This record gives sequence, structure tokens and C-alpha cells, in this order.
Amino acid sequence: MFGPIIAKPGSSRKNKTGSWRIESKPKFLQSNCIACKLCILICPEGCIEGSQKNTFHCDFDYCKGCGNCASICPKQDIVMVKQE
Repeated sequence: MFGPIIAKPGSSRKNKTGSWRIESKPKFLQSNCIACKLCILICPEGCIEGSQKNTFHCDFDYCKGCGNCASICPKQDIVMVKQE
């Protein structure tokens, strides 16, 4: 039997991949947030953090701009904005 293959983390923290981001990025409005943390769970890059209730932010050094966080937010408190 084979178990799950888990690789030890390498240099992923050094490889900032945010430059691969598409045309938009998430903006956390922080006005209607209910702190459900669905945005954290769905982020494929794991780059969304929350320091306090209703205070979530994204590390743009790693964000690809996929929009999953904005799509899943039940309060539409995350919007995708055009990249500067």
C-alpha cells in the first residue's frame, strides 16, 4: 500500500509568484465581512490572512488574481479590481 506522498517545503517562500497575476486582484472591503473564512479556505495559494474579525487581507506577492475569494464571499465583501 502507498500512503500520501508529501514533499518537504523547499524554497516556495522565496519564489514570489504574484507577478504571474492576471488583470485583476482582490480588494477586501471590510465592511460587511462576517468572518466566515471561506476566502481563506478556497484560496489555492494560501495567501489570505486574517488578523482580527472582519480584517482579512491578501499577500499580493503570491496572489494570482483567480477571483475564487470574491466568488465565494457570501456578503460580496471582496471585489476584484483592475491591476494598477
